[in-house]
Amino acid sequence: MEVTGMNINIYENKTAMSAAAGEYAVALIKNAIRDRGLATIVTATGASQIEMVNHIVNAPGIDWSKVVMFHLDEYIGLPNSHPASFRKYIQERYLDKLPPLQETILINGENDPDQEVERLNHLLSDREVDLALVGIGENGHLAFNDPPADFDTESPYLVVSLDEGCRQQQLGEGWFNHIDQVPKEAISMSVQQILKSRHLICTVPDQRKANAVKNCLTGPVSNQHPASILQEHPSTVFFFDREASALLPA
Repeated sequence: MEVTGMNINIYENKTAMSAAAGEYAVALIKNAIRDRGLATIVTATGASQIEMVNHIVNAPGIDWSKVVMFHLDEYIGLPNSHPASFRKYIQERYLDKLPPLQETILINGENDPDQEVERLNHLLSDREVDLALVGIGENGHLAFNDPPADFDTESPYLVVSLDEGCRQQQLGEGWFNHIDQVPKEAISMSVQQILKSRHLICTVPDQRKANAVKNCLTGPVSNQHPASILQEHPSTVFFFDREASALLPA
């Protein structure tokens, strides 16, 4: 399917979508290792990505000793023992199931935020990223870049404020018991840094994302719909299930 020339793939259900996105990710990781001897990847976390992550982790033939992993975002002040911690997510869903990676750079939201951003920026600024795995939030956010997103900063990571829609999504997905428990700030990879990746895989399931998908793919590029910027990346492949794509033009 094409919407203004974008590479859009639609599947009957979340399981088929996740398997297809995972298979494509595995191929890109293997290609990077074959061509450059190293694959540097950025992984999304969150409920929408779990099945795809499982497919990648269980795929044969990846030399994980030649993989460097970053991730997109982390809450400020949340301990890694909390169910919503993305460090915990990566530890449990990747690292505990794989042989050692060459390097894993995780965001520590318990550190001083400014110092942590400086540390991350130093580690990422001179690297070329082969693949970034991303999604689209219910409010259209890309990573934790909520509307109105900063489309201009060249800083690889930055401190961001989480809007009400984003915080309600985290509550609705069951990561927290009450809205007051959802942090109001996070460290996020910036929009411009995400766009520097050679390849992007955007995986989005569920009816609750349908309006955001429509706004981000059929409207103009706008920081009010942050993931709309993916329209400008030359190698973004979108994977949707029927529910998430329901409002796209036929």
